[in-house]
Amino acid sequence: MERTFVMVKPDGVQRGLVGEILGRFERKGYKVVALKMLRLSRALAEKHYGEHRDKPFFEGLVRFITSGPVVAAVLEGRDVVTGVRQMMGPTDPAKAPAGTIRGDFGIDVGRNVIHGSDGPDSAAREIALFFAPEELVGWERTLDIWIYE
Repeated sequence: MERTFVMVKPDGVQRGLVGEILGRFERKGYKVVALKMLRLSRALAEKHYGEHRDKPFFEGLVRFITSGPVVAAVLEGRDVVTGVRQMMGPTDPAKAPAGTIRGDFGIDVGRNVIHGSDGPDSAAREIALFFAPEELVGWERTLDIWIYE
């Protein structure tokens, strides 16, 4: 099974969308193996968005992601990185189809309610940034026999 990192951003938390967003992933069949609410420090935000450091929107991105609490989670499942990306929809909510998280809840590219890892390598890096190994809970879900062959 594969793992990925997702984060409900401050706008999603403020709008009361945490349960709806995480519920979508659970109803799809993905398993939550780590979950926490936190407020990112500037240092953590800069590490998380490090690949955007030289882009003009970097400062605004860091300011936004540190502006309020976020909910960070690790999800587990078959091809979960790709599946979560599809469920989120494109970064720009204006281009996100209805039925995706950003298509249903986002309006502005700078307030698109959710972040998700874009590949297995970034998932591993982001999981390690936000969770200590002992915070990842391996558990057997009896429901899995109804999800996977």
